[in-house]
Amino acid sequence: MDNVEHALSRFEQGFSCSQSVLSAYGPQLGLDAELALRVSGAFGGGIARMGRTCGAVTGALMVIGLQRGNTKADDEEAKDACYDLAREFVNRFEARHGTITCQELLGYDISTPAGRGLANENGLFTTRCPKFVQDAAEIIGQILEE
Repeated sequence: MDNVEHALSRFEQGFSCSQSVLSAYGPQLGLDAELALRVSGAFGGGIARMGRTCGAVTGALMVIGLQRGNTKADDEEAKDACYDLAREFVNRFEARHGTITCQELLGYDISTPAGRGLANENGLFTTRCPKFVQDAAEIIGQILEE
């Protein structure tokens, strides 16, 4: 199973978008799968179901941090390289979907019970969200290979 399939499988199991993406890539970058699920747990639903940055995006950004994040405060070169990759990821995701904001991607304010209910009734979590997970996993895979 490749990383994209792994991410989709995690999502289908009931994990959030952020958990699905980070847990697919984390282990090959030194992050235990269970720890990946825990650390990304609060980012689903656009950060704690607030409809902000899509969880698939935040999961992918965490992957970039694992691979390229600076470990010394004064390592500006590593910090710049990490930020450059993060911007590249965001640009590619936005090119496919027009935004990285969960609320805009779904068309409902899922920070409210009513908005979350409407998104659920319209099947958006099972129709749109898997595509966001898939695309984030594909894009991050491409970026890591470059």
